[in-house]
Amino acid sequence: MKIMTGVMAFAAVMMLAGSPAVKAHDAHDHGQDIVETAVAAGAFETLVAAVQAAGLVETLQGEGPFTVFAPTDEAFAALPEGTVESLLQPENRDQLVAILTYHVVAGKVMAADVVNLTSAETVNGASVTIAVEDGAVKIDGATVIQADVEASNGVIHVIDQVILP
Repeated sequence: MKIMTGVMAFAAVMMLAGSPAVKAHDAHDHGQDIVETAVAAGAFETLVAAVQAAGLVETLQGEGPFTVFAPTDEAFAALPEGTVESLLQPENRDQLVAILTYHVVAGKVMAADVVNLTSAETVNGASVTIAVEDGAVKIDGATVIQADVEASNGVIHVIDQVILP
């Protein structure tokens, strides 16, 4: 039964990899880093603005590898009104850094690796929970809507919610 669940989870993640949420990159062309990949995708303007405000651009353009659970612009828009604007204020930089680093795992964790995990330690030091529910991969309750968007220094998994530490 455990093997079947793992196979079903892997199949669900692989189906998500074909989701149109992010423009797919050629599997052999990983010249862009995490930040450049997010910018090119066009679905992460808020995330990129937050990364810039937090001073994390250079880090996410570093050698890595990194795994980023990237909320879409729609995920940020679903937050209570004024939340994003507040977090982007210089006086809230520490809180913004804590939230953003909660979306990053050191190392390159591909969809095929997910079937063996129930949690992962984030760069901020806290762990996210990983589960498969009704054929969907969940990261702290957020659904992975596209997996394995590769970059030169890691991988992005697109999620439908902002997760909080």
